[in-house]
Amino acid sequence: MLKRLAVNCGILFAVAVAACGIHVVVNSFVEQPVVVKEIIYSYTVNALLACIVVLLLFVLKRKLKDQLGFVFMLASMLKFVFFFILFYPRYHADGDLSRVEFLIFFIPYVICLITESIILSKFLNTLDNYK
Repeated sequence: MLKRLAVNCGILFAVAVAACGIHVVVNSFVEQPVVVKEIIYSYTVNALLACIVVLLLFVLKRKLKDQLGFVFMLASMLKFVFFFILFYPRYHADGDLSRVEFLIFFIPYVICLITESIILSKFLNTLDNYK
């Protein structure tokens, strides 16, 4: 199980790193470039939170087998709470959440969520094989 968990978290981080690189390159062509460290921070936080959700579902697979979907939805909601704690105050400090600031959070969130969903759907489809 640890090997599978490590591989899945590795996949998640690899996708996040690739997407972050593309995001930084695309951002360099935008009229209002933002600080690269903000993009990297956003991808890091989102990938870390997604990996924690994957870990949580792997750990709870036996205890809460029938409620894993609800655990996933609750964890996704908590990721938005992290947005309001970690990102929103910084982005809304000037009284305006610009489109670029929103996309710095939302693009990594969506990419990590999609990757996390693919990993977990494969995991949940094979859940009956676990004893």
